[in-house]
Amino acid sequence: MFTEKVLEVVKSIPKGKTLSYKEVAEKAGSPKAYRKVGSLMKANYDATVPCHRVIKSDGSLGAYNRGADLKYKKLKEEGAL
Repeated sequence: MFTEKVLEVVKSIPKGKTLSYKEVAEKAGSPKAYRKVGSLMKANYDATVPCHRVIKSDGSLGAYNRGADLKYKKLKEEGAL
């Protein structure tokens, strides 16, 4: 199922790295489903899925279900920014 594939892709993003919603969708096998990836990340509260490492294709951070400031802080601490 697409959801499980997305979660596995996101879990595989190492600290200090990011992928875009589009890249996650491509790696999960559905390149045009990047909006669905965003919806899944917005609804994710599982701490084992580092959804803060998924950003927009233009390099901006995008939304985060725990607040944009926390997303920025986490990415900064991990060296991704």
